[in-house]
Amino acid sequence: MHSRNQVVVEDPTVVSQEHDRYKKATRVAELSASAGRFVIWTLLVIGSIAFMMPLYLMMTMALKTPGEIARSSAWAWPQQVTWENFHTVLTNPNAPFFLFFKNTAIICTFSTAGVLVSSSLVAYAFARLRFRGRDKLFILLMSTMMLPGIVTMIPTYVLYKYLHWVDTFYPLIVPAWFGGGAFNIFLLRQFFMGVPRELDEAAILDGASHSVIFWRILMPVSGPALATVGIFAFIYNWRDFMGPLIYLNSPEKQTLELGLRTYQALQDEQWHLLMAGSVIVMIPLLTLFILGQRYFVKGIVMSGLK
Repeated sequence: MHSRNQVVVEDPTVVSQEHDRYKKATRVAELSASAGRFVIWTLLVIGSIAFMMPLYLMMTMALKTPGEIARSSAWAWPQQVTWENFHTVLTNPNAPFFLFFKNTAIICTFSTAGVLVSSSLVAYAFARLRFRGRDKLFILLMSTMMLPGIVTMIPTYVLYKYLHWVDTFYPLIVPAWFGGGAFNIFLLRQFFMGVPRELDEAAILDGASHSVIFWRILMPVSGPALATVGIFAFIYNWRDFMGPLIYLNSPEKQTLELGLRTYQALQDEQWHLLMAGSVIVMIPLLTLFILGQRYFVKGIVMSGLK
């Protein structure tokens, strides 16, 4: 008779073979993972180099003299680095850089503030309120993203002309306070939908209104999403060329982007000065993105949860 608690002794040879197969499979998996990481990193490095090439070309031309640009390759690093190009751009009386900078800063500041306020209010309505036709209105709002801006360019210009807003900052600032853009509304709506509704219900039980819920509950926890929208809006307004070109006629009201084009015409396409001005214009954008990169990435990730 066999014992009920019989101990089964495995063959040492079988155990050794199983162990060898496990080690081999583990080694193959590690090699496959390493190869995958190598391929991904290689593609990322190649992509980064491709995207950095225009920046490198701009820097090399900004640090060269006109004679060196004429006799050397555009990709060659300057034999003698010169910073005089930047000084000339900043002190040129025909294209006052600091005046253009002030105009651009005014437009970007007020436009970005308008986008944040208006888009967050509209996004709150679509995310937290229940009203008839809400989903249809949201679909209609999203469909405006497929409408090219050039289609509405002439009607909006005629409207601002009748309002006597041409050659003022109003066409570049006021529209931001009335909606904030479909993409920004979508981004904030997705983020608001990820905030638990139990917070709203608890606040309503305490007698809070929708304005209190919006300003004291949702807005304090929406820092990453607001930072993302703010960065997008600021970069768009800072780099906007078509808007100032259409609505600003006076030289003293020009922005940096429009001023660079005027500067290019005044200097008879002296590329070393144009590239130096482009580098200076780009510095605030790089600084803003580096400082807000953590919030930017967090806002993008959290806005895509739902």
